Amino acid sequence: MDLILWRHAEAEPGEPDLGRRLTSKGLKQAERMGAWLDQHLPDSTRILVSPADRAQQTALALKRKFRTVDELAPGASVAAVLGAAGWPDSREPILVVGHQPTLGSVASFLLSGDESYWSVRKGAVWWLTNRDRAGPSAVVLRVAIGPEFV
Repeated sequence: MDLILWRHAEAEPGEPDLGRRLTSKGLKQAERMGAWLDQHLPDSTRILVSPADRAQQTALALKRKFRTVDELAPGASVAAVLGAAGWPDSREPILVVGHQPTLGSVASFLLSGDESYWSVRKGAVWWLTNRDRAGPSAVVLRVAIGPEFV
């Protein structure tokens, strides 16, 4: 299973938190990363997005259908993200558009077994794959890329 974690792009400060919108820089970040993802994501990818405005705007840049999942809101737990994604049992790739520190904790948990606060840059993508071979399964980091590199 492929699990792609996409942190929302740069957002304006302020309250309420769920209503924060992308800055002009954030819109450009989302457009660049959305174009890159569109070239690399399989058509069968399911896209799950936080209800926060900034995550919704980020996902819109991909120009594909997505589903808003309340459990992915800011402050979500690692278990909530993995549960929403169906990790590791989903047959199709899953793209999660969400927030820090949750996405960094998901990456840390899957790659090291520890829920540390790894930094995921604004607008960046971490693409993880669960490999199940003859021995024990392993999680592999396929890509970690920020919008400034696409």
